[in-house]
Formats: sequence, C-alpha cells, structure tokens
Amino acid sequence: MTSRLLNIKNGHNFRELGGYQTQTGQHIKYHKIVRSGHLCDLSVADQTYLNDYGVFQDIDFRSTDEVKNGPDKVPSQAEYIFDPVFSEDETHSTEDAEKIATELNEKPNIGYQKMVEAYHNLVTDPHAIKAYQRFFELLLANDQDNQAILFHCTGGKDRTGMGAYFLLNALGVDQATIRQDYLMTNDVTQDFLKEFLQDLKKKGHNSVSIENSRAFWIVDPGYLAQAEADIKAMSGNVHNYLKYELNVNENDLADLRKIYLTD
Repeated sequence: MTSRLLNIKNGHNFRELGGYQTQTGQHIKYHKIVRSGHLCDLSVADQTYLNDYGVFQDIDFRSTDEVKNGPDKVPSQAEYIFDPVFSEDETHSTEDAEKIATELNEKPNIGYQKMVEAYHNLVTDPHAIKAYQRFFELLLANDQDNQAILFHCTGGKDRTGMGAYFLLNALGVDQATIRQDYLMTNDVTQDFLKEFLQDLKKKGHNSVSIENSRAFWIVDPGYLAQAEADIKAMSGNVHNYLKYELNVNENDLADLRKIYLTD
C-alpha cells in the first residue's frame, strides 16, 4: 500500500492515484492525479520533486482560515487554485490539539459523531457541492500529457478523501478498491498519529480526550458509510449524484475516462 506514497519529506499522505484498475480492465494513468495533505511544510527539495513529477495545478480544498494559518508552498511550475469545500474547517484539523482535547474530554464518542456530521455535510452542503463541481471542471480541463493535478486539504483524508471517492467512481473503479484507497490514510499516517496521541498522553489528557482527538485524525468506515447513505438518500446512487448534484454528465464521464485511463 505504501508504494503509492510520493517521496515527500516534509508532508503527510502524498499519494498517487495512478495504476488503479477499472471494472473494464483499464488503468488510471500515472502522473495525472495526486491526493495529499497540506503543502505548507514543503521543503525546496519537495517542491522541486513535485515540479519534476509534473504537478501543474494545486487545488486547495481548505478554508480561508486554514490557508491563512498555513499557506501552501506552491511548486514553481504549478498554478494555485483555492476551492474551499467548507466555509469553515468542520473536520477541526487545524484547531489546536490541546483545545480539542479540553473541549472533548468529558463526552465519549463525540469526536466520532462530529466526524460523521462532517461527512454528512461533505455530501449535502451546497458549498461543498459547488466545490466538488469546480473540482470536476478542473479535472476535465487536465487533458494534456505529462501534467498532474494535485488536490488536498489539511490531512488529505476527508475533503480530499471524498474528492478521490467521487473521481474513482466516475472512472469506474470497483467499490472495494475505492474503499481501500480511502482507508489507506490510516496505514500511511500511523506513525504520525501514534506520536501525536502519545504526546497528548504525556501532557495529561484522559482516555476520552485522546480517543476523541484520534477520531479527528483517522478515516473510518463509518464516516464513509454516512456519506454513502446521504448520497443514496439524495440521488439513489453515486452515478446519479455525480450527474445531478456534481453536474458530471455522460459526456463528461466519457471525457474523464479518455483523459485519465489507459489500456
């Protein structure tokens, strides 16, 4: 699984989506689409790496406050595109860890519940829908060879995870592979998370606080299940959601597959 990781030294969860097989036997092209966490800690070497990788657009799903607190270090050959999924950071990924722990140290499972609510909003909120519509407009314009789009939020797991979910469905990847890609965050960030939670414990946070904080930093099948339930309630299935909510029609699907798939 970790072979999908890009060799980024000062960032988390930079992953290639190329190579996944579709249900028709085609594969997603390499160096066309990358998902990641934020770019605000990139070194010069990291930026050069992304330039050499072919990244020509950096699509930022974060909120205004997140960008203000940690602006991307955009590779020199890339265009920066601000496309906030939420008007505010509903996943709490930029809130101070101690503040989160203090607020949530008395309510078991509240972290999980807040994340489920965030996923509900990722699917149903008009602001989020508009952002993902813009995302697909940019994907459809990425029709030149040797050019890669990078899209990200803060942790590269929720807003980014749903962006990948929508795209992989549009390209015809099977559900088991889509879920595997979604859950891969937990594997590739486990060392970071372990250190983060140990640090909270050293600072004296109780078990309820630590578990609630953990809920903000992982992906969980229950989070995705909430999004899928809302997709079904709104549109019947993800294909109809793409068509009627994200404005991705049959011609767009065909174009996406021409752009991103190869035999």
